[in-house]
Amino acid sequence: MKQNKPGAVIIEGHIQGLSNARSLGEAGIPVYVVDKSDCIAHYSRYCKKFFRCPDYNSDDFAVFLINLAKNESLKDWLLLPSNDHAVFTLSKNRTKLEEHYKIITSSPEVIQNIYDKSKLLKVANETNVPIPKTFYFSSVDEILSQNLPFPVITKGCNGLSFYKSMDRKAFLSYNKKELTEHLNIVTKKIPVSSTFTQEVIPSDGNNKTISFTAFCIEGIIKTYWIGEKLREHPWQFGTATFCISKYYPELVEPSSRILRYLNYTGICEIEYLKDPRKSTYLLIEINARTWLWVGLAKECGIDYAKIIYSYANQKSLVYPDHYTIDLKWINRLTDTLVVSRALLSRKLTLSEYFKS
Repeated sequence: MKQNKPGAVIIEGHIQGLSNARSLGEAGIPVYVVDKSDCIAHYSRYCKKFFRCPDYNSDDFAVFLINLAKNESLKDWLLLPSNDHAVFTLSKNRTKLEEHYKIITSSPEVIQNIYDKSKLLKVANETNVPIPKTFYFSSVDEILSQNLPFPVITKGCNGLSFYKSMDRKAFLSYNKKELTEHLNIVTKKIPVSSTFTQEVIPSDGNNKTISFTAFCIEGIIKTYWIGEKLREHPWQFGTATFCISKYYPELVEPSSRILRYLNYTGICEIEYLKDPRKSTYLLIEINARTWLWVGLAKECGIDYAKIIYSYANQKSLVYPDHYTIDLKWINRLTDTLVVSRALLSRKLTLSEYFKS
């Protein structure tokens, strides 16, 4: 049956997918959810229909979406991804998908400059956005002649491919022996040249990962929101479990420079970490999608899902120019695990936990 009002297809129904479904559903916008497996957004009151889909990282997923549009009469519905693999596939198949859907995911050239970390770090250098000290090796033997600032962390230039091959996001090494062992593990599955190694920014107990998030049109920031990860899983290098909204005006200009250079359109999350040795914010990565705790931005007054929908449907929109600070978000299940481990390893005290 033909839908009277164009809705949105939420791609991946994890916590951020649930938040996006709630945001649009509360505004009376029809919402469908697609996921590779069962998910929390499937059970939202605002999820009109749920569909299992193929792997996001395949052209079969694009074919699935096209068939879904035809079978469900979803002409001009918005595609709203919450998964990096889905972003790649939407970008790659953008022309075909635009025949059926509204899609604001950027072109493959833009997405590659974001998700290929070697290209992103080059963009950062060209826009004078500081980054951690970074090393590229073409062979394991090369590390012997390097004076490296241990500890260091080794990641894949393409983080998605690296994770798929290694079943982990990164290797943390405290000396050359460990780094050699880790790179030898890497070489069994992928070339060392497809990785990079960076210094680990020291923690002074106060420098947390900062997420500068924004909605942009052709590289121009229309509205932004900033949050800080108070706890992560794994500790210091992972996904947020406890966060707070903050305002760091010094991040606006470097973020603007890099987004203008990318000519980026859509929503994104830019992660920074402050180097306490120089009091400088260093670029860590960019995500071209909504992030796990996007719901906190909505509670603070920046409803990204509705902004994206309004922009895609050419609705008049006044972009918010302020938001509430010091509101907190917690993923109770995961945070309980993080806190337990942190208490046992003495990375966190009981007084610090109860104060938070």
